[in-house]
Amino acid sequence: MANLFQSVRGFNDVLPPATAQWQHLHAVAAGILNGYGYGEIRLPIIEQLALFKRSIGEVTDIVEKEMFAFQDREGDMLALRPEGTAACVRAGLEHGLLHNQQQRLWYAGPMFRHERPQAGRYRQFHQLGVEAYGMAGPDIDVELIALSARLFRQLGLRDLTLELNSLGSSETRQNYRAALVAHLEKHLSSLDADSQRRLHSNPLRVLDSKSAQTQALLAEAPSILDFLDDESRVHFDGLRQGLDDLGIAYTVNPRLVRGLDYYSRGVFEWTTTQLGSQGTVCAGGRYDGLVQQLGGSPTPAVGWASGVERLILLLNAQAAALPDGAPQVYFCWLGETAQREARKLAESLRDRLPELRMVLHAGGGKLQAQLKRADKSGARLALILGDQEAAEKRIQVKSLRGNESQQQTLAWPELPAHLAGLLELSEKPT
Repeated sequence: MANLFQSVRGFNDVLPPATAQWQHLHAVAAGILNGYGYGEIRLPIIEQLALFKRSIGEVTDIVEKEMFAFQDREGDMLALRPEGTAACVRAGLEHGLLHNQQQRLWYAGPMFRHERPQAGRYRQFHQLGVEAYGMAGPDIDVELIALSARLFRQLGLRDLTLELNSLGSSETRQNYRAALVAHLEKHLSSLDADSQRRLHSNPLRVLDSKSAQTQALLAEAPSILDFLDDESRVHFDGLRQGLDDLGIAYTVNPRLVRGLDYYSRGVFEWTTTQLGSQGTVCAGGRYDGLVQQLGGSPTPAVGWASGVERLILLLNAQAAALPDGAPQVYFCWLGETAQREARKLAESLRDRLPELRMVLHAGGGKLQAQLKRADKSGARLALILGDQEAAEKRIQVKSLRGNESQQQTLAWPELPAHLAGLLELSEKPT
């Protein structure tokens, strides 16, 4: 029978065993972020539409084309969040976290943009985001980039390129916009349609054009780095010096801009050549004016976000070591007494070995059928308990990988230590 319903285009299910990879990524990230002193903040999926119009910019692609916006029953205009930074600032202001304070925060969860779905780019996608408030110097920028580099190393990712640029102050951008527009107006007819449309409303976005012809014209365009004010130049030099001190390689890319209007001064991207056109896996920078723009006091701020789907794609493309979520042990039983004792023994093992991934067979059946299920589950070991073994408080341990004939019988008290040794688990003391 045909399925009555399917998922909405661009909204994907994540199924086992892929979910084990997501859990691993989040666990690694949480461990690193907690180690750097960042606290997790959990933000609502729906916000006021005006929040994103005011923060991201009304002439950006996100606001113009990609937002999932709607009017609720009370007549309020709302939106599914397209990114996390504006929502994080809103929460910080609402709960008094930002005024004359330093905050290090992180979040993870779904974002929504009405884009053309493709590999690593969906209409519901997931981001890991990190934000720091109240610190004006380049040292916190360096920390955020170092944190991201550590995350990628610990995940086992390699061959990523870090690109840096500075967008300077508002005065820098104003002067640079005028010079860039003057240059591009000389070649107006050769620009792609999107760049022509953006030329006067948001000319910096032309730098990010995917048109080869437009990019060729930009090769002769002025560089924003030649327009930096003294304070922005000192900040950018400090950022580069900090990365040099840590041995983190980077490339200065004066054409690098971000798709959100609130960025200023240092911006960066981690990129790869292994995901086709979706080469950015992490991006961020400074947004010192956003808190004031949303109603708070002037507050320096910097952050980054990384797409979880793209990280997972890259981990698989590089054949990184990832958990498959399979159980380590499959517990088989034969007979009514064995079933009752197996249930109690399984709970006892979970008490002693909290990290153990174990499936207790359900539904009865012959031993051969149970072992077939055990093998299909991916488990390394099968435990086999019959009524006679239950009476003797003994159990069979059978290897399901490698040497199929490897099997031994153990007394119940020996089992926790034996499993802990074979599976490299930590055992809780009794």
